[in-house]
Amino acid sequence: MQDKKLTQPDYKMEKLLLLMVMFATCCATPKDLSGKVFVFPRESNRDHVKLLTSQNKFSFLTTCLRFQTDLTRNYGLFSLATATHSNDFVLFKTSAQDVIRVHAKDGGTDFLSLSFPPGTWHSVCATWRSDNGLAQLWVDGKATIKRFIQTGAITGAPITILGQEQDTYGGGFDASQSFIGMISKVHVWNYVLTAADIKRYMDGQHITPGNVFNWGNLDFEITGQVLVEEESEVM
Repeated sequence: MQDKKLTQPDYKMEKLLLLMVMFATCCATPKDLSGKVFVFPRESNRDHVKLLTSQNKFSFLTTCLRFQTDLTRNYGLFSLATATHSNDFVLFKTSAQDVIRVHAKDGGTDFLSLSFPPGTWHSVCATWRSDNGLAQLWVDGKATIKRFIQTGAITGAPITILGQEQDTYGGGFDASQSFIGMISKVHVWNYVLTAADIKRYMDGQHITPGNVFNWGNLDFEITGQVLVEEESEVM
């Protein structure tokens, strides 16, 4: 069967649609989410927020965010994956009340003796260095010990997700590990913040915004039922 040739009107319409897609893709405008929160209202294997960046190599990382939930089971907070490693950099709250698991390049370690009273806002920052493989957590102003995870830089186009953990590159979500609650003030830097800078973030003071992801200038896509609401309405 021969391919159907486009008529002149069909060709013009196809060209217009292509231009619209290209315009939407290249001209997406990051948003200032100051004073706002992402609300994840239900258990789902679909609902998530994808954070967009053109950066594709990370020798150092600092990730900071605030969250509130009443969950006592496992849930994913932050998941950065590449085609090589589905757990290239992950913050995962385990069902143990006092444990957060941090992954880097598919390696992982548990940070213990933490405190996460349900229904309360918590501030979390995680740092990781590729040169020595060390990671550290800060939770509500308190620093953990440093733990070894994995050395070597993270390379490749990242897919970064809030509210789910990626079992595969960009997917494989498990509803029983989905986040329910609110996430706010997400910043990611491609270097390790000083203890003084992390303390300023924890105290709600002015900081240098993340140069990978910046809550005040965030490029993101929402899939499923995730809402953006005013912080004052949920605090």
